[in-house]
Amino acid sequence: MIDRAERHAWRAFPANTALKHAGGMMRACIPANSIMPKALSLRDVRAGYGETVVLEDVAFELPERGALAVLGRNGVGKTTLLATIMGHTTFHAGSIDYQGKPIAKLPVYERCRLGIGLVPQAREIFPSLTVEENLTVAARPGRWTLERVYDLFPKLAERRGHWGNQISGGEQQMLAIGRALMGNPTLLLMDEPLEGLAPIIVEVLLHALQRLIREDSLAVVLVEQHAKIALGVTQSALVLNRGRIAYSGPSADLLADPQRLTTLVVA
Repeated sequence: MIDRAERHAWRAFPANTALKHAGGMMRACIPANSIMPKALSLRDVRAGYGETVVLEDVAFELPERGALAVLGRNGVGKTTLLATIMGHTTFHAGSIDYQGKPIAKLPVYERCRLGIGLVPQAREIFPSLTVEENLTVAARPGRWTLERVYDLFPKLAERRGHWGNQISGGEQQMLAIGRALMGNPTLLLMDEPLEGLAPIIVEVLLHALQRLIREDSLAVVLVEQHAKIALGVTQSALVLNRGRIAYSGPSADLLADPQRLTTLVVA
């Protein structure tokens, strides 16, 4: 049997780590070049809204420039997990470290200043601002500029003078992602960015997401209902069930086991 401490330790290992039993203990054979600094670390997190606890004993680590898919059925705590990392929920117990610093007691604005960005599920575009104003209102110095966002999403450049409520749903989602990037985060939290969009827009956003993960110095936590798509662009995955982790491991392993994926995410 693997005890609780070993389960937590396993989550810290990279996807290419070989795990072996030796003398009754779980041993890790870690390649010398595989140890990465941690962008985000949660330990035994309990959180929710007021006295209502939604997340129970949630623990995982995300390396710098890592990409994590968070999956599960509706209402299992996926959005609450992102909200907890951002500081929008009631924190009951555990710890949250960002780049080695404890942040569980910090207000939302300080977490943003440290480099955590959020693409909310509702997009939350300012309707009375133009596309360009929606982008610049969130701007902080760094590698992401208007020009770079327009290069990632050329449609936004074409719509730069339109009001926030004059663009399509897909363009609003591009704008929500672009606005988060203008804050120049090192950790990007994305809450169902593909929800309700036409397939052609999903392709555009998926290409942009792959580009961000591949080219930028970003760690990404992706909450998504399209499980196979999310697993295809991330290195590791969590599946939540009733606020607890039901699966933690490599995305490729879960993608290669359709029956288990269906049981965890659909059933």
